[in-house]
Amino acid sequence: MPRVELSAGPIDYTDTGGAGPVLVFGHGFPMSRTQWRKVVPLLDGYRCLLPTLPLGAHLAPMRPDADLSQFGVARLLGEFLAALDLHEATIVLNDWGGGQFLVADGLAPAEHAARVGRLALVACEAFDNFPPKPARPVVNLLRLPGGPWLHAQATRTSFYRHAKAAYGAMCESRVPDDILEGWFAPALRDKEIRRDMVKFATGTPPRRVLLEWTERLRSFDRPVLVVWTGKDRMMPADHGRRLVDLFPDSRLVEIPDSGTLIPEDQPERLAKELTAFLTETGAVPG
Repeated sequence: MPRVELSAGPIDYTDTGGAGPVLVFGHGFPMSRTQWRKVVPLLDGYRCLLPTLPLGAHLAPMRPDADLSQFGVARLLGEFLAALDLHEATIVLNDWGGGQFLVADGLAPAEHAARVGRLALVACEAFDNFPPKPARPVVNLLRLPGGPWLHAQATRTSFYRHAKAAYGAMCESRVPDDILEGWFAPALRDKEIRRDMVKFATGTPPRRVLLEWTERLRSFDRPVLVVWTGKDRMMPADHGRRLVDLFPDSRLVEIPDSGTLIPEDQPERLAKELTAFLTETGAVPG
């Protein structure tokens, strides 16, 4: 697997290659590129890049002084685009929404924002929903002495992984245990990964700052696809429409019968909507 060295540390990624338009996929907490394993094979003609960001499922710890706040990770995404010299990239986010701040006016380096040609916001954090309300007890646990270790142990249990009162609330279907193992094992075995996870999970700015950053997104005049769902326990139902109202060139697609992890519950429908959006906005498959 290729690896790129960024300011915070090493980032592993997958690159499908090819000469087609570039799609860069973000992922949730604590997840990895495998969140998109059902969708990417359906996107023929596109070069798909899937970095594993330091949200708790990364394999190599970041530097101790790394900024892993919401905006710090968004900036890393911009560094990733620059390091691979990617242009007109479509950023696709699901669950974690901080990547949208990469194009917030005056926040990220202009050089990084200029590399983004489109956004696809798929049932992700937005406005002041960082982290989503159902996830806040986990964040509070991670703040406590011994909390990160205790959380890591909880991820071993079937209840945490699959119950609708716990991680199972992320989707309507059942995420396979081998996939969950890949998401949870790094924090189980490495206290430095747990350190990084805590820095990210507790690195959300106050509500007023989040809303100020959100207002700065109005300046992004390139195409935006918003994909929202009807059974999402994490992302408020009205946030999809509010995002469409926020961006000047945007459209809303609603996919019912799915939780937050639309790539898990409805991969074929999501791939179809992504392809239609990309083709209609000039990113024709190669």
